[in-house]
Amino acid sequence: MKQLVFATNNIHKLEELRRMAGSDIDILSLADIGCRDDIPETADTLRGNALIKARWVKEKYGYDCFADDTGLEVDALGGAPGVLSARYAGGEGHDSAANMKKLLAELDGKTDRTARFRTVIALVEGDHVHEFEGTVEGDIIGEPHGEGGFGYDPVFRPEGWDKTFAEASADEKNAVSHRGRAVARLIEYLK
Repeated sequence: MKQLVFATNNIHKLEELRRMAGSDIDILSLADIGCRDDIPETADTLRGNALIKARWVKEKYGYDCFADDTGLEVDALGGAPGVLSARYAGGEGHDSAANMKKLLAELDGKTDRTARFRTVIALVEGDHVHEFEGTVEGDIIGEPHGEGGFGYDPVFRPEGWDKTFAEASADEKNAVSHRGRAVARLIEYLK
């Protein structure tokens, strides 16, 4: 069985990815390998941040590793929050409620609410780097709806849907989500 480290401290992402990979791939967390490092995300692109994290684990811990970076790109905001999505409201933490509040305030009065989630996965396997990308188009609704998901899911409605990602089941979301599409490409490659 293929064993890889997923360079994330986000338990939601880890659980989501393990569900999607099934029993074909043994996905280790950073905690599983004893990594408690605060891995920097200093790149100005999603690709760059994913690559920094995957290379960090490979170089310091020796494991083949993949990492992702995801951003919400809102057209009316020139692609913001983008690479800063997790820290959009400022500070060090990943405060989803504050991020959504800031996003909705900045969209107040704007008619163009089109947006997309984009995920880039970087896999460092031996000396080789592979990249996988997934996007999902949609729009930002006026106020949060739903209890599921995480991040901006309560305000993001995928194209053609009448509900947000936070109102969808995990299986519904994974079937069309940006991360689901990128992970499907990763798993197809690994198999």
